[in-house]
Amino acid sequence: MPFHRDLPESKPPEKSSGGLAAYIAAEKLLYLAFVLPATVFIGWAAGWWAGNRLHQTWMEFAGIVFGSIAGLFYVIQTAIAGEKKSRIQDSAQNGSGKGSGENH
Repeated sequence: MPFHRDLPESKPPEKSSGGLAAYIAAEKLLYLAFVLPATVFIGWAAGWWAGNRLHQTWMEFAGIVFGSIAGLFYVIQTAIAGEKKSRIQDSAQNGSGKGSGENH
């Protein structure tokens, strides 16, 4: 019978100091604020380049739409992941398994 090592126990992340945690949260929000305009610009630039190479005028618009969808997808995905992480931390802190917004 092969030997299997036990999985290491996951440790809760260490809490940062109050000031540092605020800077980290602000940095994450600023990052999300720059993602959407950056993806739109990159999509427009790619559409402009492809449109000039293939002599098609509609590709700029398609690039803008694709960049917008990609940016929104990333922002929503990041927001959902942050919400899940927040719920996990809340349930670990109060031990009830329910979010901090519930009064039971």
